[in-house]
Amino acid sequence: MGDLLSPDRLLTTFGAFGIFVVLFAETGLLIGFFLPGDTLLIAAGLLAATPVTAAVHLDLGAVLVGAVAGALIGAQVGYHIGRRFGPGLLQRPEGSRIGAGMRRSQDLLERFGPGKAIVLARFVPVARTLMNPLAGATGVPARRFLLWQAAGGVLWTVGIILLGYFLGATVPNIEVYLIPALILITVASVLPLVVRSMRQRRTTERQQANTDQTDVLS
Repeated sequence: MGDLLSPDRLLTTFGAFGIFVVLFAETGLLIGFFLPGDTLLIAAGLLAATPVTAAVHLDLGAVLVGAVAGALIGAQVGYHIGRRFGPGLLQRPEGSRIGAGMRRSQDLLERFGPGKAIVLARFVPVARTLMNPLAGATGVPARRFLLWQAAGGVLWTVGIILLGYFLGATVPNIEVYLIPALILITVASVLPLVVRSMRQRRTTERQQANTDQTDVLS
């Protein structure tokens, strides 16, 4: 299964259509959080930068169209799933990956408001899967959601593909450094939310301790 979902296998087998399907599933379906969105976009940009005569070459225009279409259509589907099934759809055990992703998505909403949160979630693994149904379940207006998800979707897909294309065209043997770079990007995107969550937890614990102490004294 892991080999089947590897970016190289997906792109070699399905090309731009594979990008569309993966991004649609990752941003539109609750089960899509395990799909390799960021890695796939970078790899697609790298393959678009290879010579036309190379063993594997992707057309940059087709890659961009497939990625943008998958990300935007998927987000709309996720939003309408959230509106249809409501908050109960998004309740997951605290220890599950979806539960952790839900907390990250809710942190984004509370800190930045719907507009900025919808854009930022595109760059946060798991959160970009859950933000769309969360926006629908919490009543974000449809037009506002469409505007911001389109802005975020285009920025995310086009930006990362062109980054991969630029790296592939200018840095020799860039594939050697690709996985470490992606790990670094993922950690950098998630770390601020983890730190904020830990701070909020400590604040809650202190408040609870103060409340308990007050109750004892009274």
